[in-house]
Amino acid sequence: MHARSRTLKIADIKVSCSNCSLSELCLPHGMSHDDMDELDKIVKRQQPYQPGQHIFRAGDRGQSLFAVRSGALKSYCTTEDGDEQVLGFTLPGEVVGLDGMNDGSYASSSVVLETSSVCELPYDRLEEMCHLLPGLNRQMMRVISKEISSDQGMLLLLGKRTAEDRLAAFLLSMSSRYHSRGLSPTEFNLPMSRQDIGNYLGLAIETVSRLFANFQKNQLLTVNRRQIVLTGLPRLRAMVEGCAGSKR
Repeated sequence: MHARSRTLKIADIKVSCSNCSLSELCLPHGMSHDDMDELDKIVKRQQPYQPGQHIFRAGDRGQSLFAVRSGALKSYCTTEDGDEQVLGFTLPGEVVGLDGMNDGSYASSSVVLETSSVCELPYDRLEEMCHLLPGLNRQMMRVISKEISSDQGMLLLLGKRTAEDRLAAFLLSMSSRYHSRGLSPTEFNLPMSRQDIGNYLGLAIETVSRLFANFQKNQLLTVNRRQIVLTGLPRLRAMVEGCAGSKR
């Protein structure tokens, strides 16, 4: 099954939390049906966002957490020199906007990569619900923990010795994230550009393009624009595990 964006209909954004296919990944995970109904009362479902639209920008007043129903987002910040630094990518079932809970404004920006449906959860109402619903409170702790783990994983990723290791680890991460959504772990689309991947991994776009060509030559994958088929998944895992082992 391909992870391709599709045309979103109005009915697609009206699905309740209890009927959402992503409930096992998102905030409602582990909550009772009644609790999900309560959570559903505070969720704002907007019209689908189009590529290039911002969910929020750095400096905007932090007022909501956003859960992605479909599509993909890119989080980034702008350096003092005016350069963009990619911080990560948000896929269906994942949330963005936690950095707005700290001092009242978002520290990063979130932009849409492909047509996306997003659920908005206002901080104030979400906080009320966390007090009322222990299951939701536990899930918020899980989400925050995942965010911390993701940041730590990024530091480890950038600390890997070679560019090959970084790209292999990135592809394995995407594979795992798609697999958790019931999609193929070996065949998927990358919603981000090669430039975004390079920015995220600390590599030049020319290096990323060369690595994809080398990986294809070595039968680790086949690539057609943004469509990826991982033909050498065990070998990719061995590359990353070998790198991790050598650093112990």
